[in-house]
Amino acid sequence: MAFVLLSRGLSLASMARVGLCLALASASPALCGETASPPTQDARPSVASGETGLSPVELLGKKVFEDARLSEPPGVSCASCHDGAKAFQGNNGSPVAALAQGSRPGVLGARNTPSLSYVSFGPPFGFTQKTDEETGKVELVPVGGQFLDGRADDLVAQVEGPLLNPREMNNPSKAAVVAKIEAGDYAGLARRVYGDDVFTDANAAFEKLARAVAAFESTPRFHPFASKFDAFLRGREKLTKQEAHGFELFKDKKKGNCIACHVGKEDSNSPEDWLFTDFSYDALGAPRSRDIPDNKEASYVDLGLCKREGLAKIAPKGVEIDSLCGQFKAPTLRNIAITGPYLHNGVFSRLRDVVAFYATRDTNPERWYPKRDGKTAKYDDLPKEFHDNVNTKEVPYDRKPGQKPRLNDEEIDAIVAFLQTLTDRPASTERGEK
Repeated sequence: MAFVLLSRGLSLASMARVGLCLALASASPALCGETASPPTQDARPSVASGETGLSPVELLGKKVFEDARLSEPPGVSCASCHDGAKAFQGNNGSPVAALAQGSRPGVLGARNTPSLSYVSFGPPFGFTQKTDEETGKVELVPVGGQFLDGRADDLVAQVEGPLLNPREMNNPSKAAVVAKIEAGDYAGLARRVYGDDVFTDANAAFEKLARAVAAFESTPRFHPFASKFDAFLRGREKLTKQEAHGFELFKDKKKGNCIACHVGKEDSNSPEDWLFTDFSYDALGAPRSRDIPDNKEASYVDLGLCKREGLAKIAPKGVEIDSLCGQFKAPTLRNIAITGPYLHNGVFSRLRDVVAFYATRDTNPERWYPKRDGKTAKYDDLPKEFHDNVNTKEVPYDRKPGQKPRLNDEEIDAIVAFLQTLTDRPASTERGEK
């Protein structure tokens, strides 16, 4: 969205760290210190799965995250669908690439699995004032939260979702999860972290264990800042001619304009200032995916943000809930080349197709949408009453059929080449070691 935050005394990353620090402080007073700090230039961690460098609360979180006993039936852990080798994204061997295989045979998720890479930088869900750069109009817009529809306020609340979701880990209650952990081989670690009475109250224990998972997901192994682009920012590597061209197109407000939602601080060489998301929500009008089983029912539609439970109670006065239908959170583009398929329904398997869709959705809609009654059924995954919610004002969407797209094929290829520089590499590779 072409907005800028009002009163930005802190960067988005800094605000996110403050919110996360407050959320996790009761789990570990030390968490607001070293674990939230970015890796240093010469000591960036790898995404190795070992336990070196983890505090006790982070180690506890790792144990919970990787515990395949915590599903019903057993066999699926958080790590099953958030694979560290794929930037903490995945589908647990599902026959449908976009949907994770749950703990029960044949039961799949309903939406594309988001990456947990850089997830800890997301601020809590809420509404913020933003001003349109072109018109100067100020309005309240939703930002932050976890999941593509923001239904979890923060990283701690996010942990509950998969554990209790019948389509995912399928536990009947928080108490059931806590009982499994109490009977497991790291119960002693939980007692050392939280006290001997940690398991006395199941609900309180669940929240503490969720905080431990959030602490683990906030460690540098989830945000190593170890891509070619990061090395470029640090002045230790150069982009190729094509990659550099793609970066300029990415930032150009009359060409790709990707930076409108996938933001970075253009005057900064600090990787932490380049999170490639403003955590906002947008309606893109993605084509309907024929691979999602739920979509076999013509009446089924995933409306995203507007169906967030309790949204009407917290939305500020003047915010029309229906205007948020079709909106999903803008993800970070870090590691985007290895976290396909793409968009909330996984309709695109190739990164190039996503960029091409952005560029030609409005100039050549027949390329992306099916025909109905001889006409192109644009925005076919969104009921007609919500079509006006789709972003058609910002570049590159501000085109009409027959007009020239904002990006040509060569420019699309250049942006894709740049996006491929955002993939984190092992620390030794990023340092140029062999």
